[in-house]
Amino acid sequence: MNSVQWNDRFNIGVEIVDKAHRRLFSIVGKMIALNEDEQKREHACRETIKYFKSYTVKHFAEEEEYMRSIDYDKYEEHRRLHNDLRDKTIPALEEELEEQGYSEEAVQHFLGICLGWLTGHIMMVDRAITGRIDTRWHVNPVREELFALEEAIACVVKEMLGITPRLVSEHYNGEDFGKAIFIRLTYRDEANARVQVYMAYEERMVLQTFGEMLGKKLSRVDKTVLYAVSQLAQIMVRRIHRNFEHLGAYRLEKENVLSYELLLKEFDRVPLYYSLLYDGSGKGYFAFSASKQ
Repeated sequence: MNSVQWNDRFNIGVEIVDKAHRRLFSIVGKMIALNEDEQKREHACRETIKYFKSYTVKHFAEEEEYMRSIDYDKYEEHRRLHNDLRDKTIPALEEELEEQGYSEEAVQHFLGICLGWLTGHIMMVDRAITGRIDTRWHVNPVREELFALEEAIACVVKEMLGITPRLVSEHYNGEDFGKAIFIRLTYRDEANARVQVYMAYEERMVLQTFGEMLGKKLSRVDKTVLYAVSQLAQIMVRRIHRNFEHLGAYRLEKENVLSYELLLKEFDRVPLYYSLLYDGSGKGYFAFSASKQ
């Protein structure tokens, strides 16, 4: 893959920013191809990651300059997200790469985290700069909490995946809707109570989403895709939570990829406070479930 076949829905409408985003995904696509060559992996990936890091820093500086030029009111919050990736996430991933000798799995972890972060950041944060999405939804506070949650989830699925979901069940109990990826996110609230969120993504929806971002047809779910989906799940939960900040703060404790069999055992074991199933306009199913213990 030499270039990204860009989808216009990923654009924010600022050429210097959109061009940089296309380039970043092109670099990630190149690294995915390089990771398949065991003999050349370490040297090639080391140099490409070095370039990815320097290009990311350059892009962040340009994007931040643009935000300042328009007096963007969310500039400081946006800049902190950039700083977190540059100063914490990437250095930690680089350390892991060195410790594991640029093993295939370590490179997949690096790519998955970066791919998931970039996808979520562009769709949920960057597009807000030019008003293509709101930084916050306006959900009527007098509506029942369940309906407000349904609306918030529908908004985030539409914004991130580019599909208009249709709620098909308010009582999803693990029904089999085909090959899927299941993510469990465990949080602690301010009272240290455990909150678990389960996200289910049908594989064909995931492969289409990341394939469009990379300009490449993806035919299977590998570890890179799994890491990317896990990162996206976290971003989606943070985005949904922003509309319910009155519920207090939550701290992520751990994340797990579950098998379908383990998901069913979890659903038998824990009481589900919410469990919603959506049809993604024929592109695949998505489920959101939550329990509090």
